[in-house]
Amino acid sequence: MSERASESSMQPASLSGRELAHQLRARTTESAAALTAAGTPPRLAIVVATADESSAWYVRSIAKAAAAVGIVCDVVDLGAAATVEEISAALRRLGEDDAVHGIILQTPLPTGVDVADLTLSIAPAKDVDGANPASLGRLAAGLPAFPPATAEAVLALLDHHGVALAGRHAVVVGRSTVVGKPAAHLLLDRNATVTICHSRTSDLAAITRQADVLVAAVGRPGLITPEHVAPGTVVIDVGTNPTADGGLVGDVDPAVVEKAALTPVPGGVGPVTTALLLDHTVRAAADGTG
Repeated sequence: MSERASESSMQPASLSGRELAHQLRARTTESAAALTAAGTPPRLAIVVATADESSAWYVRSIAKAAAAVGIVCDVVDLGAAATVEEISAALRRLGEDDAVHGIILQTPLPTGVDVADLTLSIAPAKDVDGANPASLGRLAAGLPAFPPATAEAVLALLDHHGVALAGRHAVVVGRSTVVGKPAAHLLLDRNATVTICHSRTSDLAAITRQADVLVAAVGRPGLITPEHVAPGTVVIDVGTNPTADGGLVGDVDPAVVEKAALTPVPGGVGPVTTALLLDHTVRAAADGTG
């Protein structure tokens, strides 16, 4: 990496997540096999209440990835007309089921259903995607909790590619509880100096150009352009914006790679996020056997 982000003098142009995801899956497969042999097969439950096809595709991909590493995956499909009470009851039932170790509430939800209210029904010990506000609170307090997998993937990628964080300036563009806020806490825990930007930030480019590490997590295609980035910056693109032809693009203009190290979309944060969800499930199963 450059002087801005690491002690090394070399900076790769593309920070792929595929190798890291492979390593995580290999570790998870080994742990899942050991737990299954001991009589505790790891089990993940995904609660779905939508007819959205992109959501269905994502759920199928999670289920396929879980099966590949030896995790049982139950898709609890409540239908697009499910009520708050029905979804909440399903989440509570899964929380009380000793055979279930991880719970994910898939979005979007039916019109009028508030995801923030429902996440309170996810048992914190099984909250493998850090959705319950209690998980975010524990994360902020430095207590053990599963962080949102996407936010953790940001840190995992930085570590995998040897990016130093202590004393560096990290700028996070986005303040969601799914990525922006938890990623900021995780970066603070690693002794980075963190700035959070958002839709009301004045002169965004002036701030992002100060970054050693820049995390883009807004959901706006091409928001971050070369003018937003100083030479040698490490840029983590969390955006997954669908295109008209069925592809995906990030929040960062690919031309940024001419000035900075950049995670690809797809192939960067995405595969690491999935691998970490499975890792969290196995860890929750192991904790439950203790």
